[in-house]
Amino acid sequence: MSTKIKGGCACGAVRYEIMTEPLMAGHCQCRDCQRMTGTGHASMMAFPEAALKLTGEPKFHDVIAASGGIASRGFCPVCGSFVIAKSSGMPGLVTISAGSLDDPGKFQPQIVVFASSGQTWDHVDVSLPRFPQMPPNLP
Repeated sequence: MSTKIKGGCACGAVRYEIMTEPLMAGHCQCRDCQRMTGTGHASMMAFPEAALKLTGEPKFHDVIAASGGIASRGFCPVCGSFVIAKSSGMPGLVTISAGSLDDPGKFQPQIVVFASSGQTWDHVDVSLPRFPQMPPNLP
């Protein structure tokens, strides 16, 4: 990859750069993501945590994931934008909110997870593979 993936929060207090291709990109329709985004799903891209260069300090909010592990979601402490997430079930990985990308066109969704919690009014691409929960073989 010749260009960096860059992004951050709405006010610029939290920024990131990543120099590798995403391991996965998709939509999550779990109830926690619905509540966090205020809509039907969260759109995210997963990367090796070691590839992330983060400036600023997000404030993390932890929730119990469907797996029983901890999902930690990072928000800008100034403007409140959702930027980053980590999961105890996927150590060494970090997910970035697709809406936080400087170039949102770099987001190319591949899957829909927790589709069993999807709302009838949330119309995501029907051609994407759907999983009722989180598949065990995701990065």
